[in-house]
Amino acid sequence: MKKHNFFAGPSILPDYTVEETAKAIQDFNGTGISLMCMSHRDKSFDAVMNQAVALFKEVLDIPSGYSVIFLGGGASLQFCMVPYNLLNKKAFYVNTGTWASKAAKEAKLFGEVDDHISSKEANFTYVPKGFEIPTDADYMHITTNNTIYGTEQLVDYTSPIPVVADMSSDIFSRPLDVSKYGLIYGGAQKNLSCAGVTFVIVKDDILGKVDRQIPTMLNYKTHIEKNSMFNTPPCVSVFSAVKTLEWIKQNGGVKEMEKRAIAKSTKLYDEIDRNRLFKGTAQVDSRSRMNVCFVMNDEYKDLEQKFIDFTKERDMVGLKGHRSVGGFRASLYNALPEASVDALVQAMKDFEKQN
Repeated sequence: MKKHNFFAGPSILPDYTVEETAKAIQDFNGTGISLMCMSHRDKSFDAVMNQAVALFKEVLDIPSGYSVIFLGGGASLQFCMVPYNLLNKKAFYVNTGTWASKAAKEAKLFGEVDDHISSKEANFTYVPKGFEIPTDADYMHITTNNTIYGTEQLVDYTSPIPVVADMSSDIFSRPLDVSKYGLIYGGAQKNLSCAGVTFVIVKDDILGKVDRQIPTMLNYKTHIEKNSMFNTPPCVSVFSAVKTLEWIKQNGGVKEMEKRAIAKSTKLYDEIDRNRLFKGTAQVDSRSRMNVCFVMNDEYKDLEQKFIDFTKERDMVGLKGHRSVGGFRASLYNALPEASVDALVQAMKDFEKQN
């Protein structure tokens, strides 16, 4: 029996992606060779890479003047690559949680970082709004969805400076105006693919403006010029990304993904707000559609492990909150069926009756 998979990442992927990738690992396109054992220099894999780029541009409606590349190292390596390539004198970082804090920390190795706009004083329970974007910074960095604290930025900023966005956990969950961004990056292991590949969407004309020399492997231009194959790419992960992008297209595109995300998250938040045992941790106007974080009300704290055990008995996995904050976290990525949310809501109702 399949589990209801609420893991925050690596996380649930479409059955189509899993099945097609499994076939390719056994025999890639009838070649008699596993995708895991094929040279990335082979023309058939070159076609996979080209398809990945084309689908990215199509599904997100990326305008001309942008490149899409696929790298290793996870989003965490981008914390370094972004300032290496873009920070000349000063950068502006909006601090909305653990990953935003880590990104700012790396950027400080390369120049001045203004990170005074933050929700840290409220334990990152909201996304700052209404602040002024400085015009003297080289770029502004945001983390659009915060998996640990369950907040999400759902508006594309109109900014006087390039906007850099870590969209690891909400990419493809809503339409984007990519033209409002200088660079978008993210790990694939949430809404796109299995772990191992990182995507970068970058506006070509923001590159090549820093004074420093950039090591070859850390220079975005290197990977743009070599079509993401300067070195061996994570081939299986790129192939899986292609299959997920095909699945998104087949299921109505990002507009339909947003519609589903709203329906699933609304259903779960409504139950959290209704149920006397639970409470949400993010402020209502900053709640994430992708990662619903909640805890037991204070008088029921001793029931936390009991509820985790209760959900496991109902074939639910991945509901335990991040180790740094505790509580519960239900990740509602694109591939999670609404039936899994229904099952969790029913479990919460039944647990309330028993306690």
